[in-house]
Amino acid sequence: MSLAIRPAVIEDAATLLHFIRELAIYEKAESEVLATVATIESSMFSENSGVHGLICELNGDAIGFAVYFYNYSTWLAKPGLYLEDLYVSPQYRGKGAGIALLKHLAKTAMNNKCGRFEWSCLDWNTPSREFYESLGAEPQPEWVGYRMAGETLSNFAQS
Repeated sequence: MSLAIRPAVIEDAATLLHFIRELAIYEKAESEVLATVATIESSMFSENSGVHGLICELNGDAIGFAVYFYNYSTWLAKPGLYLEDLYVSPQYRGKGAGIALLKHLAKTAMNNKCGRFEWSCLDWNTPSREFYESLGAEPQPEWVGYRMAGETLSNFAQS
């Protein structure tokens, strides 16, 4: 068994979309996926994109992915690495792919002098939360996430 992690390239757009859809199905939100191969290509792989992707392969076959970007901590005066999504197809879980992706990202954060490596997890996703906590990650219950999207975002921006 040979696990490998590599940067995603534009030719991986369909593979990324496949994993995005699998993740959305798992999170019971498949109808919310508006991404297409074309929009992934134009957003993730444009010249000025700040978004990065990783593909995890087992014996040359893509089995999972991660998407991340850099943010900034004013308190630390350092960049941070924010993991937007990490997903491994169910039939490949337990083979070390999730840990390998997280370690790769942790090393990326350290190599880029990031003060933090952060991500969010749905509160009902107990298996993922237990997995993250078993690695030493700590939940941040004092923080409440907020979001504006769609019509609300548009209306607010135009008001």
